[in-house]
Amino acid sequence: MEFTVWGIITALVVGLIVGALGRLVVPGRQNMPIWLHMLIGVGAALLGTVLARAMGIATQTAGIDWAELLVQVVLAAIAVALVAGVGRRRGVTHR
Repeated sequence: MEFTVWGIITALVVGLIVGALGRLVVPGRQNMPIWLHMLIGVGAALLGTVLARAMGIATQTAGIDWAELLVQVVLAAIAVALVAGVGRRRGVTHR
């Protein structure tokens, strides 16, 4: 895998989109700042790419790889739900 400046910028943009989609998938209100959703999205995008390639479902196509994107969004939704649940149990309030 080759890391270029455009590849890193693309990964960040995809991560931001994945984080936003992960937030939308999780029902209810999450008391988390938007930057944390975006950070989770970037992590889920990177981990989702690695998992999709390990499972053999990621293909190098000219367009959008929908299966890989689905894995990324599912990971982001799970991470958002976990982080929001941990914050809720600990009584964390954001002002």
